Amino acid sequence: MRISGTEIGLEHPPFVIAEVAQSHDGSLGQAMAFIEVAAECGVQAVKFQTHIAAEESTPHEPWRIPFSPQDASRYAYWRRMEFSFDQWALLKEHAERHRLVFLSSPFSVRACEWLQKLDIAAWKIASGEVGNREIVEWIGATGKPVLLSGGLTDAARLLAVARTLEAGGSSVALLHCTSRYPTPPAEVGMNCFVDLMERASPRPVGLSDHSASTVPAVVATYLGASIVEVHLTLHPRMFGPDVAASLTPDGLRSLVDGVRFAGTMRTHPVATDRRLDGLGYDPAIFGRSVVTTRPLPAGHCLTREDLAYKKPGGGLAYDDLERLVGRTLIRPLDPDHPLEWNDVRSA
Repeated sequence: MRISGTEIGLEHPPFVIAEVAQSHDGSLGQAMAFIEVAAECGVQAVKFQTHIAAEESTPHEPWRIPFSPQDASRYAYWRRMEFSFDQWALLKEHAERHRLVFLSSPFSVRACEWLQKLDIAAWKIASGEVGNREIVEWIGATGKPVLLSGGLTDAARLLAVARTLEAGGSSVALLHCTSRYPTPPAEVGMNCFVDLMERASPRPVGLSDHSASTVPAVVATYLGASIVEVHLTLHPRMFGPDVAASLTPDGLRSLVDGVRFAGTMRTHPVATDRRLDGLGYDPAIFGRSVVTTRPLPAGHCLTREDLAYKKPGGGLAYDDLERLVGRTLIRPLDPDHPLEWNDVRSA
């Protein structure tokens, strides 16, 4: 898979996406600030959600969680989160000015049309829209790369949707996701991620994480994640439904460093012999030799108490200790003298 010139797959560094979602709270200026911070954190892409209330919902839509007292309904909230087409164009331009890939999940056909008009590089189908055939078929007809999130469906259904999209010419990456905000460690489901990797191969597989921790992304990257998506908040006390499941800028920077480290470990298997050769192991420095523990006169019959095993190496080895016991010294020896066979008479 390639997105905006970036190769995505097991042999490449992980593609990290900063998810803004609705954390901009309807403010264009805030959305632009998120883009700037995401770029400073070192991610490759920034992602939003394109909501057009009248195209995707009705005033009767119930709250999933009634978190916003200023909005009379969830429909009202979606309306407050809307940007115009021209504003989306500004956000995309702002992201590209900061050398980020601009992504946004559509929640209606009209949103798809807008994003296609903006020539979006790839599609992200959110977990809740995987079962929306209207959007899936519309996106599939474009033939562009698709990131498919599986937070609300099982692997079999996710793979079936992937095959539908691939039939239209799209390359597809599957993202393991747990749609709980925030996701506790016991529910991250890294075993499900591994299972998805096995079942989806050779497709790229990634992690869309809501744990507000850097740990799942780093672990998943070492296990083979090609894509990592995490939510970003400018401050942990900001308002919004995703803040508790988001990383701060410091957290996101740490995640970017961590997944790059893990990705480098994954793509650079080390052969033991080559590793040891590269360490410049010198037995004279790291090894040990048999030495005397005290002054010993010529003619002395060596006992075990007369001998020790100390640095540096290069002399007689530990296996020679028992062979030395009972031998007679040819000459007097000082303490810590590295013994040689010509110091003793033959047995």
